[in-house]
Amino acid sequence: MRTFHILLLCMLGATLVSLVACNAAIGPDNCCFTFYQDAVKRKPHQSYDVTDFRCPKTGVIFVTQKSRRICVDPSLSWVQGIMKTVDENSF
Repeated sequence: MRTFHILLLCMLGATLVSLVACNAAIGPDNCCFTFYQDAVKRKPHQSYDVTDFRCPKTGVIFVTQKSRRICVDPSLSWVQGIMKTVDENSF
């Protein structure tokens, strides 16, 4: 009977450890799955964020004055121009 209790306690411990490990494996918060296709204006952007390396696509998220978030492709020249403008205006 004592062996059964020890085995049950070990199984319960293994279950709790696996639950904690699963909750710790949280992925990135902001990923871009589709990109906005049209060029956007340079002026209304407050900031930008580059997506996490764990995302399936590398992207840039522009944050507008009205707190709108727009996912765009970072390889486009107009995106790089806006990023440069935002960086220059932040300093």
